[in-house]
Amino acid sequence: MDMKQIKTLVQEFDASTLSKLKITLDAFSIELEKNVGTVAAPVMMAAAPVAVASAPVAVAAEASPSSTPVSGDAILSPMVGTFYSAPSPDSAPFAKVGDRIKKGQVVAILEAMKIMNELEAEFDCEILEVLKSDGQAVEYDMPLYIVKKL
Repeated sequence: MDMKQIKTLVQEFDASTLSKLKITLDAFSIELEKNVGTVAAPVMMAAAPVAVASAPVAVAAEASPSSTPVSGDAILSPMVGTFYSAPSPDSAPFAKVGDRIKKGQVVAILEAMKIMNELEAEFDCEILEVLKSDGQAVEYDMPLYIVKKL
């Protein structure tokens, strides 16, 4: 199953009246459970680097003092999880404003169900704005970085 299929499955599960769902196909397994109106993140057998999708967006800048919308390309979250900008609390962030990122370079980590998923850039870019901070919860297709493609 790819991330798009998992996203669709989670959305359909969330809209259903089911409270638990477990699917096993060959080496892939996913288990979903609703708990007081929330959906548990998918559990995957093997953790693999996750490629990050990009899309042009207009987002209100959270850290910007002017609060004007920022337009441009964005690196989006491919899953529900917890955002981490660095491999550990005392390490330097993977990407900060002004950094030039190469295709395939890790830009962040998303934690889902104690599995650390590396997010890799799908294209060369320059980081214009970091929209999330460490430990912040993120949703599907939520912008994480505003970037300029190189």
